[in-house]
Amino acid sequence: MKSIFYVLLLSLAISACQPKENAKVLVPRPLTANEDLNQFSGDKKNALAIFQTKDSAINQRADRLPGEVYHVKLGDTAISIQMNAADKNSLISSFSFAEFLNTQKTSLLVQAADSSGLVSPFYILTLSNNKLEAITLYRESNGKQDKLFTKGLGVIGRSAYVINNDYVIKRVAAKIYTIKRQKAEERIQGKFFMNSPDKETIIFLLPNLLYEVHYPTGTVYSQPLPANTPEAPALYKFIQNGYSWQRNESGISFLKKNIDDNRIINIEDF
Repeated sequence: MKSIFYVLLLSLAISACQPKENAKVLVPRPLTANEDLNQFSGDKKNALAIFQTKDSAINQRADRLPGEVYHVKLGDTAISIQMNAADKNSLISSFSFAEFLNTQKTSLLVQAADSSGLVSPFYILTLSNNKLEAITLYRESNGKQDKLFTKGLGVIGRSAYVINNDYVIKRVAAKIYTIKRQKAEERIQGKFFMNSPDKETIIFLLPNLLYEVHYPTGTVYSQPLPANTPEAPALYKFIQNGYSWQRNESGISFLKKNIDDNRIINIEDF
């Protein structure tokens, strides 16, 4: 009996001597225009790091393996995000997606881990002057078809993401652009269609319309489509034969209907 008591006492003593992990809670703020997220930090002791683990709660079906989740630390401090500023219990520290956005590893994109099947919120964690902040990538929307067009993270080209039809993220340089909406109160009610050759104009396919946004400047252009426009995949051939990238007086490329119907666009331009 005494030996069991001493074993328990020794276990408690060892546990008490182990250093407790530090924790930091961040309340996310909105993204501000033209902010620089590509900061340099020379403090190697307080660097951002991503750790991958398994979590059985992510895939709850018995025939599935535990889902992969990510955790973020700043030095030896574990990072949590308080999703609701008014609710201290709305904390998340597990992420289903985590990726650095710049070579300096001072900004990273994360998505809250969620087993419900809904699109979970995205955040930017960014380190500037040794201060870590969280930025929310959520914009209010009352669109009738939001569920259909809220797709989470999509890949455009080799080095960019589009999030929920609301943001374009350029990786490597950590540039984030807010996509100008067709209607301010709702996210764009259309599917991503294509990106311009200069990778600065994004196009969404809406009923009988191409909605085009030059995201660095917020300049937009709407190209009507005829009622007999075919659906994909025939749509791409239809666009190739009748439309081309044309620059306006500001040098911005938009996809427009050809005045000369005999002009055929090179499919490589897409």
